[in-house]
Amino acid sequence: MLDINFIRKETDLVRRALATRRSSVDLDQLLALDAEHRAKLAELENLSQLKNKANEEVVRLKKEKGDASAKIAEMKQVSDRIAELNQSVTELLARVTDQLLLIPNLPADDVPVGADASANREVRKWGEPRKFDFAPKPHMEIIERLKLVDIPRGTKISGASFLLYTGEGAQLERALINFMIDTHTREHGYREMSPPFLVKRRSMQGTSQLPKFEDDMYRVFRGSHADEDGKPREEDLFLIPTAEVPVTNVHRDEILEPEALPIAYVAYTPCFRLEAGAYGKDTKGMVRVHQFDKVELVRFTRAEESWNDHELLTGHAEKILQKLGIPYRVLLLSSGDMGFGAAKCYDIEVWAPGMNEGKGQWLEASSCSNFLDFQARRAGIRYRDPETKKPRFAHTLNGSGVALARTFVALVENYQQADGTILVPEVLRPYLGGKTHLGK
Repeated sequence: MLDINFIRKETDLVRRALATRRSSVDLDQLLALDAEHRAKLAELENLSQLKNKANEEVVRLKKEKGDASAKIAEMKQVSDRIAELNQSVTELLARVTDQLLLIPNLPADDVPVGADASANREVRKWGEPRKFDFAPKPHMEIIERLKLVDIPRGTKISGASFLLYTGEGAQLERALINFMIDTHTREHGYREMSPPFLVKRRSMQGTSQLPKFEDDMYRVFRGSHADEDGKPREEDLFLIPTAEVPVTNVHRDEILEPEALPIAYVAYTPCFRLEAGAYGKDTKGMVRVHQFDKVELVRFTRAEESWNDHELLTGHAEKILQKLGIPYRVLLLSSGDMGFGAAKCYDIEVWAPGMNEGKGQWLEASSCSNFLDFQARRAGIRYRDPETKKPRFAHTLNGSGVALARTFVALVENYQQADGTILVPEVLRPYLGGKTHLGK
């Protein structure tokens, strides 16, 4: 979240920036609550000092055998007011915090200003779309014919927009995941993590999924379970929408030593998103689903290094697609199109030649974001400044490295052959027992 001190000092700047993000947060209301909180906090501190002096006076009077009744009565009134103020300050701080949690991050200076995706800017492209000597088929026709994914049975098991990978399709999905993990750990230096798929509300809040997007999440549990201290707690748990949530929260409420940074983690998880199956033209097939696999990259950096790390992380995600030989483009998202917590975001879109009735279509396979200290401030992730030795908020970054099922779609469409088989990219063959084709 944003620093309330920054909002106070740079109110006009924040107001203009939020307008580019289509935010409806009422800054005037927030600042009024903040002013009331600070005023009552100041009164509380003054009364606490007055009470301490009164206590000293009572002790002195009693030692001198004097009459302390008036001071005791005065102290009683002060104590009653302190109790009132304590409750009021706590409530006001909670209301200020609730308002702050609804404010999106401010866009970086080089982010295009625009209301939606139409203002996104293409940064670069890689690879040339394949020229077919036959009409490329859409992925739905390919996966049904080769029995790679059984969508009707996935729907029967769990409902619309859930996938059941079968046979070589399941093998291909697993091969892609293992290939990505191996590339990021062996070539890019990430440390592999295998996190829980259920997280607490605090973890979702720390990475800015809550409270803004609670209606888009799967809340799956309410009951007693053991917390960190081993005591039973009654608390909601959420299925993760991305590995970003548990992996970023690995260092929640920690102070990291400067020499430990940058920290780079990679994790495979399934991802669960309720909004993914919103009714519309994209719901048929594998493009928008409620559950999908993803390999996620998460980095923790010093403040002065995060912009360089953003480019590095994006390049690591691109490398996966380059190795797979799938054409892609990189978009710099506009202020109105990027995610709630991001200060800057690149989307990497893969080319799917069979989509759009054979005309082809770009499909998002990765979003690579720099959050600056937005998430760290919410999650209490800090590092010790090597010069001042004082704690500073770390900068957090993440990106898909990369996401499935859209990469799966792009692969089967780009590598389809005239005889109906799918050519296996060379980098995946060791993960598929040496197979050169699927469907033979």
